[in-house]
Parts: sequence; C-alpha cells; structure tokens
Amino acid sequence: MIVVPLGIASATPTATRHLPSVALWREGTVFLFDCGENSQMCMLQAGLKRSKIDSIFITHFDVDHYSGIMGLISTLQLQRRERELNLIGPKGIKKFVEWNLNFSGVEISFDLNFIEIEEDIKEMRVLNTDDYYVEARPLKHKKFCLGYRFQEKDKPGKVDAEKAEQYGITEDKHFKSLKAGNNLTLNDGTVIESHEIVGHPRPGDSFAYITDTEYCPNAVKLAVNTNILYHEATFGNQLADKAKETGHSTARDAARVATEAQTKLLVIGHFSARYTNLHLLLKEARDGFYPTWLAQELRPIFTDPSHERGVVEPKVDLIDLTKKKPHSSSGNYRGTRSKGGRSAGSRHGGKRPGSKNFRSRKSKDSDVSGNRGRYGSVNYEDRGDRYRKNDGSPYRSNNGRTRDYNNSDRTKRYDDSKLNKSITPRTGYDDFNRF
Repeated sequence: MIVVPLGIASATPTATRHLPSVALWREGTVFLFDCGENSQMCMLQAGLKRSKIDSIFITHFDVDHYSGIMGLISTLQLQRRERELNLIGPKGIKKFVEWNLNFSGVEISFDLNFIEIEEDIKEMRVLNTDDYYVEARPLKHKKFCLGYRFQEKDKPGKVDAEKAEQYGITEDKHFKSLKAGNNLTLNDGTVIESHEIVGHPRPGDSFAYITDTEYCPNAVKLAVNTNILYHEATFGNQLADKAKETGHSTARDAARVATEAQTKLLVIGHFSARYTNLHLLLKEARDGFYPTWLAQELRPIFTDPSHERGVVEPKVDLIDLTKKKPHSSSGNYRGTRSKGGRSAGSRHGGKRPGSKNFRSRKSKDSDVSGNRGRYGSVNYEDRGDRYRKNDGSPYRSNNGRTRDYNNSDRTKRYDDSKLNKSITPRTGYDDFNRF
C-alpha cells in the first residue's frame, strides 16, 4: 500500500501547493480521496495512471475538495474507459455530477456507481470486497463532512518453505489452496493440514484520511492502529481559536488524535496558505506525537518500503528540503552567511561594497619578512589624497564597523549594524529555539 499526497493546500492553492487530494495505490489499483483542482495533472507527475482509478471518495462539499471531479471524468471518457467508476460522498454528489454532464452535453461510455451517504449515519462500510473494505464516519465541521478508513483484510500466513519441500509441495496451485485454509492430499494419500505449513494470518495494512474537522471521537475511531494516518493541520496552536471557529484542526490536534489512536505514522497536510515555513507545524505536531511527517506533494509514503520502493516514482524532480539553503532577503543586508562569516547582501551580489578589493588586492608594501600585506596592514600616513577625509586625516576603520569613503565632495556611509539582526527561517533546518 502506497500513499501519495497530490495536493496539500487548504481553501486556495498557492504557488507551491495544490488543492486537497491524496491517492492510495494498492496492487495496481488507485483510490482517490478528495479530488481538488489539478488532481489529475498531479497524478501524472506522481507516476500514477488515471485509468487505474477504481473509486473516488469525497469528504464534503467545500469546493476545494471536489472541483477536479468533472475534469477527471471527462478525461476518462476521452481515454475510452469501460470499467465502472465508484463515486462515494455525501448525498448530493450524484445530482452534481449528472447536472454537469447534462449541461456540457457529455455522454460517458462507462458506468458511474454512486454511493451517497446520509447525514444521520454513525458509521458505514461504503465498499466491501474479499480483500479490503472502506469505512466512513461523520466528522465535526461546519457542514456535513466524512472521514474514511481503508482497511485491508487479514492476509494469509506465510508458507514454511522447508516443510513444503519435505512434503514435496512445489506447485503454485497447492500453495494457494493451503493459504486459503484448505487441506491438501498428496499422491500417496497423505493429508497435509493447512496450519502445519502456513503460519498465522497477518493483519492487513490500513490508512485513515481525516480532514476538515475539529478534534472529535470519530476521528480517533477511524485512525485506531492504522499504519498511516493522514490528518489535517490547517493551523498552528497560536490560531487554535480560529481553527475552532472554522471547524478545522491544529497540528497539536492531529498529534492528539494520533496518540489516542496509537497509529504508527502521522502525516499532516491541508495547510493554510498563511504558512510558508511548514516545519513550524511539524515541530508542533512532533512535540505531541514524534512519528510525524510533513506531507510533500508527489512524494510516496510506503507501508512496506522493502517491497514497494520504486513501484510508484514521480516523473518530475522533487525538492530535497534537507539540501535546500535559506534564501537571502532582497533589498537589505540580512541574507545568508558567507564562508568568511560575514553576512552577504543580495543588492550587491552576495558581497558588501568594496569587499572584493579588500580581499583580493595586495599592498605594494611588504613587511620585514617579505610577506605582502593587505590594505588594512599598511601605514595609513602613506596613503594619498584619495584616501583622506575632508579634514586631511587619513581614512581609518573605527570600532563601530562604520566606514566612510571620500570621493570628491561626496561621502558614502555604509552601516553594518543590521547584520546582527535575526533572519526569518526558511527551511526546517533553521533554529526553532529562537522563537
């Protein structure tokens, strides 16, 4: 089972984040949780085929969560899809899709299986197959909103290869029969019971998708013992009042749900556009539940990395936040630190005025040992009129790190006192303890 965040924004997209959508890949089939604008393009970039979509689960009717449905259905029609598509969501989703199809005059060649969920439900299995089921529960939002849990059913135990070899069992059909719990009769009449060779059943993997909700008991119930919990973290705890007012969760709320549900991994997403440094939300969540990851668009999350790595690979380059350096602020000297320890101003190409001359040019004078010195080590009295102030005294560097340059009648003054001011953190590797 592989989880791929496609859109991690909330309400509005940003220059780097798309509207909400998460894809779940399982054995070649894709399940889509919410379908915001641009979801299908993100699927292509993530290396997922749109033709492999089996079901789309919509949480609620905020536009950012379902605005990509019609475009996706139109694309599937152009691809001449024949297989049935499941559309699950609150009551009204069927009316919305059919009205848009009629309005645009599109006749689709495949069946749409609508599963509408009434507002008075407590819980509901919206899909149930031999291998998995999907459970829905209402959450606590300003309008009717659903959370989903995708649960694989228990898997057959592993076959003991040594015992199978002793009995002479080599054919795949015999292994499948034993895994299914059936006994096997050999050619010599020996009966081999399934439990003699097959181990205990293994619990299936699970995934919970919880978004647009305040903290509520149903969120915990959906997330109990899940392998991966994808939970919204729209706000930081400083905006807890706004989160409650709008029916959303903070990063601390997400950590609380993960802790009470004893999930294995918490992935936070659905971030407000006001946050550019998402690692501040990550720190807040990890203070309450350490196994927390930031959702990153197109980057797959594996339940079994040893077998799943490489199955789904993004078609575009992803930014590695571990190698990204803080960028300098434009228009002042508060930038990144240079190798020499001085702050580099972006207005001067990363160097302070005159720094090139003082670092590279050598003095014509030499000391007693014959070593050539820099301008700072020569006798100030030997300098010409160009390097003297208006009163005739030679230029000197004072202790206040302020330099005066005399050029004819004009004096330029550069004040480096701003260099000691703190820099706004831009990556997760800035010092959080400054705040």
